[in-house]
Amino acid sequence: MTAISDRFEILRRNHECALIPFITAGDPNLETTAAALKILDGNGADIIELGIPYSDPLADGPVIQAAATRALQNGTKLESVLEMLKATTPSLQAPVILLIYYNSILHRGIDKFLEQIAAAGVAGLVVPDLPLEEAAGLLKPASERGIDLILLIAPTSSSERIEAIARSSQGFIYLVSVTGVTGVRSQVESRVSDLLQQIRHVTDKPIAVGFGISQPAQATQVKEWGADGAIVGSAFVQLLAEGTPEQGLSAIAQFCHSLKAAIKTS
Repeated sequence: MTAISDRFEILRRNHECALIPFITAGDPNLETTAAALKILDGNGADIIELGIPYSDPLADGPVIQAAATRALQNGTKLESVLEMLKATTPSLQAPVILLIYYNSILHRGIDKFLEQIAAAGVAGLVVPDLPLEEAAGLLKPASERGIDLILLIAPTSSSERIEAIARSSQGFIYLVSVTGVTGVRSQVESRVSDLLQQIRHVTDKPIAVGFGISQPAQATQVKEWGADGAIVGSAFVQLLAEGTPEQGLSAIAQFCHSLKAAIKTS
């Protein structure tokens, strides 16, 4: 089993839902990112998703796009992110997942890229612009290195496509709750409940819901609908960007703790 599978197995035995925060690497700087990873790890995060800043992030809404732009303007590079992770992941309990666009992987070469992230302690990958039809070339070599390639299911996915993605996804299945990009939303669409049941009919792999979850009540709602994990991104990124880095770190610590407390007691 992989680190991500192990984490979900422990949570299932305890009837818990995974909290998966997302932050953008290098916003406002990598020192703050390293501190944020440790703070999230210590305040209830079960798995942490770290976005690699990219100039054309198709799946990201305005909050995460702005964070990526700031990180790139600060000179954040994949190599420096991996150096930071290599120094940080040994102290973390939560497995780290990278969100990265496929061009950045191809630019380095799949094997070299996977070797580098494995050495940095990365446990999983989300590649939002990698369709199922193109995933085979990354799935096998990632698996051979103990890295889970987590595939996304959209609300518009057909039944046949849902079954194929569920069969191939590693670690867990990422269910996108809305048609569109990431962002803070006032409520989670009720059709997520039906989608969760539809996926559950074809697989027993863990399912985590993302895009639009920004409040403890929303995380609790997806847990009650049967999700194994709640992914919260834009709300964390926004909090971390407000005020000084110290104020941002304090804000995400409190927010992370409140989210985990909500889904743990629901």
